[in-house]
Amino acid sequence: MANFAYFRGEFVPLAEAKLGIMNHALNYGTGVFEGIRAYWNGADEQMYLFRMREHYERLEKSCRILTMKLPHSIPELCDITVELLRRNGPREDIYVRPLVYKDSELVGVRLHGLPDGFFIYTAPFGKYLPPDRGIRCCVSSWRRIDDNAIPARAKVTGLYVNSALIKSEAMLDGYDEAITLTQDGHVCEGSAENIFLVFGEKLVTPPVTENILVGITRNTVMQLAREELGIEVVERKVDRTELYAADEIILTGTAAEVTPVGEVDRRPIGDGKVGPVATKLQDLYSKAVRGQLDKYRDWVTPVYPKS
Repeated sequence: MANFAYFRGEFVPLAEAKLGIMNHALNYGTGVFEGIRAYWNGADEQMYLFRMREHYERLEKSCRILTMKLPHSIPELCDITVELLRRNGPREDIYVRPLVYKDSELVGVRLHGLPDGFFIYTAPFGKYLPPDRGIRCCVSSWRRIDDNAIPARAKVTGLYVNSALIKSEAMLDGYDEAITLTQDGHVCEGSAENIFLVFGEKLVTPPVTENILVGITRNTVMQLAREELGIEVVERKVDRTELYAADEIILTGTAAEVTPVGEVDRRPIGDGKVGPVATKLQDLYSKAVRGQLDKYRDWVTPVYPKS
C-alpha cells in the first residue's frame, strides 16, 4: 500500500511530511484535529468514509475557537481526503487524521499573529477497545477539563494531556477505560468517548453543556436509537451513583465506535454482560458505517470509483 500524506498544500510521501522541533504546535499544543474513520466493505469492494463532512464542519468550529482558518472549503477538504485515500489504496479499515496547527517557530505562548499549517495522514486502524465483551471501567481521579480552561467542545491537541492522564491511570490500575466527572462532580465522558446510560426504555446522556466533546458518533447513536429502536433519548446531568444503577452503559466515539461497559468500579452493570440495547446499536452502527443501511447512505462517502 502506498503511504502519502497531504502536507502544506500537496500530496507527498509520508516520510517527507516533517515539522521542526521548534514548531509552535509541538511546544505549546496549539493545534486542532479530527479523527475520521473509513471502513472497508469487502462485498462492495469499496471504502466508505463515515460522516466526513460533519467531521470537517466540527474541525472548522474548532479552528474558530483557536483563531485558526481552514486552508480549503469543506467540499474541497472532502475531495482532498478522497483523493488521498485513492492514492494510498487501502483495503482495510482506516483512520484519517486532519490537523490544523500554528506553523511557527516563535518561542512564546500566544495564538494571534501566527501562520496556520495543515496536514492529513491516514493509518490502518482496528478496534480501539475490546469489542466482544463489556469493558472494565473506573471513575477517574482526574476531572475533565472545564470549558473555561481549555474549550472542551474543540478537539485541541493540548487538551488531550487530560485524556492521556485519565487513560493511563485506568490502564495501569487494571481497567480498560475510565469515566470522568465534571468539576462539580457530574458524569462527563470517557477519556475520549461520550457516554450513554440505559434505564428501562430510556437512553440517558450528559448534555453538551457538561464539558463534553459534541460527538458525531454520539449524534449517530442518538438518531439510531430514536428512529430504529424507538428508544427515548434524554440529555440531562448524570450523578456518579447512577453509573452503578444503570441497566447498561455504552461508550461511543469515532475510535471506540459503540462499546458496552460491563463494570464500573468493580460493580457489574446490569448482569455484567453486553445488554440488548448495546447489541442492537452495535449491529446498526456496524452496518451504517459500511454503507449497508440504505436509509443512512448519505452518511457515507465512497472512495473508489465504480469500474
